[in-house]
Amino acid sequence: MGRIEVLATRYRNHISAPWQRNLAGDQKAIFVVYPKEDERKLRTRLELFEMATIDAGHNWKSFNFTKTFSSWMANTEYRELYFEYPEDLTMKLQSAFLQYAAQELRNVLTDPDVNSNTVVAVYGVAGLYGFTKVSLVLKEVVHDIRGRLLLFFPGEFDNNNYRLLDARDGWNYLAVPITLHNGVSDS
Repeated sequence: MGRIEVLATRYRNHISAPWQRNLAGDQKAIFVVYPKEDERKLRTRLELFEMATIDAGHNWKSFNFTKTFSSWMANTEYRELYFEYPEDLTMKLQSAFLQYAAQELRNVLTDPDVNSNTVVAVYGVAGLYGFTKVSLVLKEVVHDIRGRLLLFFPGEFDNNNYRLLDARDGWNYLAVPITLHNGVSDS
């Protein structure tokens, strides 16, 4: 069994358990952590996670961050100048792009089809790398999570610390980690 299949089995075991309903938004998040080199494999096997969710009696909705930066940039005034002077883009990334990315995810989380029995699966978070931090985007939408937020996370999880794409800095988050090393964490 390949790594993605192992993660899908561990996810199936987790998502099939009864859901606790009185959780804070950040406790409703589930991070499937996988090696960054498995990104393409994961994308071709997303249906394993969708089938596990549906088999457990939950609804599924997905969102892909891959094209978020290019969509934002295409609609940004003075974009041509930013290509000439990319350092001028820094402040705009910290505010405007963060809000744009968060709103894109919020639109899915608050869609009329999404309810307390829905898993919103988010992938393509590597597309945010270098532009904004996943942790900041999640902080913006944490109160909009109705059911569960399933975040496919290419990176590492160690000592309750998540590191996107194995970057040096990471952050601590209350999500349930599903990893290759120990299944669902007890923390």
